[in-house]
Amino acid sequence: MVTVFGSCNMDLVAYVATPPRSGETVHGRAFSTVPGGKGANQAIAAARATPGATGNTRFLGAVGDDGFGSRIRAELLDSGVDTAGLRTVEGNSGTAHIVVDDEGGNSIIIVGGANDTVDRLHDGDADAIADSGCLLLQLETPLRGVSEAAELAARNGVRVILTPAPAEPVPESLLSNVDLLVPNEHEAAVLTGESDPERALPALLESVPEVVVTMGGQGVLYGNRAGERVRMPAFPVRAVDTTAAGDTFVGVLAAALARGTEITRALRLGSAAAALSIQRKGASGSMPVEDEINEFLEQATD
Repeated sequence: MVTVFGSCNMDLVAYVATPPRSGETVHGRAFSTVPGGKGANQAIAAARATPGATGNTRFLGAVGDDGFGSRIRAELLDSGVDTAGLRTVEGNSGTAHIVVDDEGGNSIIIVGGANDTVDRLHDGDADAIADSGCLLLQLETPLRGVSEAAELAARNGVRVILTPAPAEPVPESLLSNVDLLVPNEHEAAVLTGESDPERALPALLESVPEVVVTMGGQGVLYGNRAGERVRMPAFPVRAVDTTAAGDTFVGVLAAALARGTEITRALRLGSAAAALSIQRKGASGSMPVEDEINEFLEQATD
């Protein structure tokens, strides 16, 4: 069982040839509203990539009592995610305002909304986390709640995976309860001051037992305190929208590790899922199911 404690948003996505500069107005060519948020994205990715997905992934968080909240909940349920721990609170759901350019790059503004109430464990959260094989965390919700969830998971022997995004310094009190840290290059640099992932990796391993640095088109770099290193190149595909690539990778990686998959295979599954997702528009809607991932890997091997 994978449990995700974290954020869910409605993504408001505008597609443009080139993002506007400060003070500039540009014409967009398309617009969509898609359920997302790093927490919800990771939960959906994990659920879709898990055999017999329904009920094998649960989400703990909050939505507002607005139309966006209803759509976010429905998307999670349709993807096989257990939403018993998804609370509805008064006010607006979280939103992410996203601009995607013709190269597939994106820029994002997050407005917390209901996510700001995920600042502690609520009724039932502790039991749900303790009953998990893996806990996925991000930093789009208040740090107090993230830290409390990580501490409880660590006390109960539950593997804790943290995506330190948005990029910000992470206190050692939180890192001490993390088993696997999954930053991208920028986040690794924020945490260590090292722009080179090869140099950032050993610095990060001083705080956590295992690290995966994601490097976009350059693939991923894994290391642990035992000295094991794995550098896995990205699959060569044309990017249409990279919005949820990192969340797709982490969700599928966590689902594989929760099933007992060895790390190299888990990294390959996550990388294949990310490669599939960036060839499609949107966040949650771009995430592949298990059969698609396996078929992609078979074709890549041929």
